[in-house]
Amino acid sequence: MNIVTAWLEQYGYGVIFIALFLEMLALPLPGEMLMSYTGLFVFEGKLNLPLSILSASAGVTAGITLSYWIGHWLGRPFVHKYGHRVHLGEEQLLRMNIWFEKYGDKLLFVAYFIPGIRHITGYFCGVTRMPFRKYAIYAYSGAIFWVSLFISLGRVLGPKWEAYHQTVNRYMILFGVASALLTLLIYFYQKHRQRALAALMVLLTKGVRHFNSLGKVRFLVLSSFAAFVLFVSLMLGLIQDFLAQEFNRFDEVASYVVLSVFGPEWKDLMNGFALLGSIYLYGPLIAITAIWIILSARQKLLELSFLFWVVIGGEMLDEGLRMLFHRPGPVAAGYQIFNTFPSEETLTSISVCGFSAFLMLRHYSNNLIRISAVLAVILLGLLVGVSRIYFKVQFPSDVAAGYVFGGVWISLNVILLEILRILQTNEIMA
Repeated sequence: MNIVTAWLEQYGYGVIFIALFLEMLALPLPGEMLMSYTGLFVFEGKLNLPLSILSASAGVTAGITLSYWIGHWLGRPFVHKYGHRVHLGEEQLLRMNIWFEKYGDKLLFVAYFIPGIRHITGYFCGVTRMPFRKYAIYAYSGAIFWVSLFISLGRVLGPKWEAYHQTVNRYMILFGVASALLTLLIYFYQKHRQRALAALMVLLTKGVRHFNSLGKVRFLVLSSFAAFVLFVSLMLGLIQDFLAQEFNRFDEVASYVVLSVFGPEWKDLMNGFALLGSIYLYGPLIAITAIWIILSARQKLLELSFLFWVVIGGEMLDEGLRMLFHRPGPVAAGYQIFNTFPSEETLTSISVCGFSAFLMLRHYSNNLIRISAVLAVILLGLLVGVSRIYFKVQFPSDVAAGYVFGGVWISLNVILLEILRILQTNEIMA
């Protein structure tokens, strides 16, 4: 690696292009490490960020384009005779075929984060005669995202990259796996929509004969159930990591990144973001949601009851969890903060805003309103979490735990609300 970095310092963008071009042809070159050092050189002022990303993107796209056409022109005879030289034998071809059957074409976007997969996807797609236009859409967009992410991380982490690169690589692999799982979920839903919905309805309304009253909200309930399973899995992992005291490196890296990206000039804005996680936002939002339920909802008492239960129960849940884990938090202004796990602000923001957004998703058919509501909840939660880290009053793992526990709480209550709504409707009909 020392030779590569020396060449990088001497020849700059040309080395970036050539190295990534050759890696995409399945040569054993450390592309991620090279891009990270490129980011470090950008931090030191030796390279320009836009030109670095452009050179890296050009090298990757040129490599995956050439590998595609090599596979396309030479076909399976090439694989049989020479494929082992680029790690693409019959066994690898079969494995890739299984992956694409499971995850679809969108695997091309996340394949860059999976070691051993990104190097042979071009050859595989060419051999299997995937339409080049479809291949280019996912492969090129994934390439640009991949190189931009790693170069930007190298730039943000700066001289601490060498100390953190193993941790960052670990989370990048986890990100790739999570992306692949998300792609699988979307693909599964698109291909088996009717069967999945029917199975979920049977599960939710077992013992209830007229489950069709759920109507238009079937997809929302399915999404809530999937979210509940996901958040419970994440929650169990968080608790395990907490007990094993494995948060230190994650907290150190994430805090460093946040404080590097958001300097002292962000202080006033961060004060505003912090208010989004307080009663100044929740109070009016709860009041507006309650008024809207009274004026517009059909099952007013049920939805009002759940609204206040989500708020009050969420506060009780957060208080109980923080007392249970009793984690010493950061030292802010010379004062040791305690009971910061999970973050009260992020848990509450996900719970309160998430439930209000769910009611909007359920009762409005306008896609613009639905998308805006979902994006608003995500953005608000991120801003609140970043402000907690910026002011060093909570660890990044506290913030992440708030998201996860809040996700469990809101998804569970959405499922319970819809089950009770069905039961109440059937009682009226009976």
